[in-house]
Amino acid sequence: MAFIRWEPFREMEILRRQMDQVFSELTAAERGNSEISPSPRTAWVPAVELSDNGSELLLRVEIPGVEGKDLDVQVTQDAVSIAGQHRYEKHSESNAKVHCEFRYGNFTRVIALPTKVQNQQVKADLKDGILILTLPKLEQEQSKVFKVNLGQSQSATASIEAGDVNTQPNITSQ
Repeated sequence: MAFIRWEPFREMEILRRQMDQVFSELTAAERGNSEISPSPRTAWVPAVELSDNGSELLLRVEIPGVEGKDLDVQVTQDAVSIAGQHRYEKHSESNAKVHCEFRYGNFTRVIALPTKVQNQQVKADLKDGILILTLPKLEQEQSKVFKVNLGQSQSATASIEAGDVNTQPNITSQ
């Protein structure tokens, strides 16, 4: 029987190199490197920031290099859909690119909203590559308050909600 010497550090080094290769290929494909990915125009989605200002939601979308004519923004009461295209700018033959990390092509992004909004009264502004949508909330969503009843049975809670405040809750001990 022949003994084979086990070298755990050598095997870990081989594994590390393989993982580095996988991550470098994924990163290159994500950036649109034509040597690795089949298409130099890979899909991308813009970054978003959603904030609640009490009576309205403010949605900021980062879309540098995209013009307003290349955007399609649709707003429902529950979500915002943003679709568009970042067009490739053709340069003259004398300006040969050596390295490019810009992303070109179509994108689509759907953002679910935490509350219902008045989709007919949305205001939009596109400035310096940032799309800002001001989404006014529905009136009933602005002042929505939930009452929590602790220590009362379901029947007592139902009678209180129905307007019968004289009903005493049934609390039984077990």
